[in-house]
Amino acid sequence: MTIRIVGAALLILGCGSVGFQMAAAHMREERVLRQLLRLLDYMECELQYHLTPLPELCRQAAAQEAGVLKGVFLRLAEELDNQMSPDVGRCMGYVLGRQQNLPPKAKKLLRLMGNSLGKFDLQGQIKGLEGLRGECRRELKMLEAGRASRLREYKTLGLCAGAALAILFI
Repeated sequence: MTIRIVGAALLILGCGSVGFQMAAAHMREERVLRQLLRLLDYMECELQYHLTPLPELCRQAAAQEAGVLKGVFLRLAEELDNQMSPDVGRCMGYVLGRQQNLPPKAKKLLRLMGNSLGKFDLQGQIKGLEGLRGECRRELKMLEAGRASRLREYKTLGLCAGAALAILFI
């Protein structure tokens, strides 16, 4: 009997931890999008007022933030320095392909950024960053819209799924 109780408790805890991990992933995605929004603001100002070259701009952007985006921008700067004819979209694709812990929405936005930087003149790049910033804000608003209820649902769903499985197995 005690083995069944221990097994049921472990099953509930295991399923509950999956729900809590889903909630943590949602929060991490919001945090990364906020960081990306700040970096896009910074990059636009640097391009507009200082005309910073792209590899140096990526290094400066990496210095502004910590976490996963810092690594992405540092690797992008290295790739741009190492390429003979730098194609930012290809370099960004390579960097994002090696990045495992980046949320999917942030990857999508960074791919868009890679496709718009370096292909146009200064005004075109600034307009591309403005459009990307607007898209980032839309994604962030969608994530924030039902944050409290969604996080509660993830946690509750995990615990309830564990309880249902424990009842089935007992």
